[in-house]
Amino acid sequence: MGMIVVISNYLVQFPVEYFGLNEILTYGAFTYPITFLITDLANRAYGKLVAKKVVYVGFTIGILLTLLVSTNYSDIISIRIAVGSATAFFIAQNLDVQIFDRLRNTRWFIAPLTSSIFGSITDTFLFFSIAFYATGIPWITLALGDLAIKLLITFLMLIPFKLLLRKIKRYTDNSTSRI
Repeated sequence: MGMIVVISNYLVQFPVEYFGLNEILTYGAFTYPITFLITDLANRAYGKLVAKKVVYVGFTIGILLTLLVSTNYSDIISIRIAVGSATAFFIAQNLDVQIFDRLRNTRWFIAPLTSSIFGSITDTFLFFSIAFYATGIPWITLALGDLAIKLLITFLMLIPFKLLLRKIKRYTDNSTSRI
């Protein structure tokens, strides 16, 4: 989780330069949705408390590594990216955990899809407004472009969610049968 946060924080600094997308999309949009997959897998397999622990550990590791590795302290935007990332991650991931937990007894795809959609919307607008508001960077169009990709990836993440959930279930079933 922490490494995905660091990678995403680094990649969000780079707009996609192809097909005129530099004003509406950064590379961070492609990696960040994996954080919701991790949280949702932990929530489904081990419950809300473990998912919250994953969020707190990911938050701590991600922010510490972001501050050490990818923050340029002489650049205010780099600092704002770190602050925006921390704030947005913490709020959006905790929202994801709560929504997932409330929807846990619905069909298998409802909880991860709904919680990730609301988490992505919250994260995107918190992050981009904190990191880029009043900087001259077109943060609203970047936020909308990133959100579109995040939502697309959220749908695609249902495939690894289902596959990885089966593996986790097999592993936990085998572990408990040995006790």
